[in-house]
Amino acid sequence: MEVAKPVKIKANIMWCFHNKINAMAEKYTVDLCNLSEPAVKALEKIGLSVNNKADKPEKGDFIVCKSKRPIKVIDSEGNDLSDIAIGNGSVAVAIVSYYDWEGKYGKGRSPSLRRLVIDKLVAYEEPNDGEEDDGDVL
Repeated sequence: MEVAKPVKIKANIMWCFHNKINAMAEKYTVDLCNLSEPAVKALEKIGLSVNNKADKPEKGDFIVCKSKRPIKVIDSEGNDLSDIAIGNGSVAVAIVSYYDWEGKYGKGRSPSLRRLVIDKLVAYEEPNDGEEDDGDVL
């Protein structure tokens, strides 16, 4: 079987768990969102399914990349962003390949993230833990 060439895409980043495990997936994950039509076509050409959920319009066309190991992330100058919390809305260029898998629940093809370069970093903000009081409780 011929292995397809990796695809270079531009994406908005959401739910970037590059340096800690995503408890829901039990892996490191990052959502590559708001993909262009050419990006979608290129991903589909290498056999990957692209998601688009009506209840998540902010994501547009997207894929979720998962890994058992931390995902290496750099900025456009090559600086390591491993210790930086990357927030939703960051913009990146990703090199995406794929891997085929087979298990007790079937078989399929999933995206594999070869490289993630952040072009525009949006800092992740911790949710308000309730210490600031907004006033009276109604």
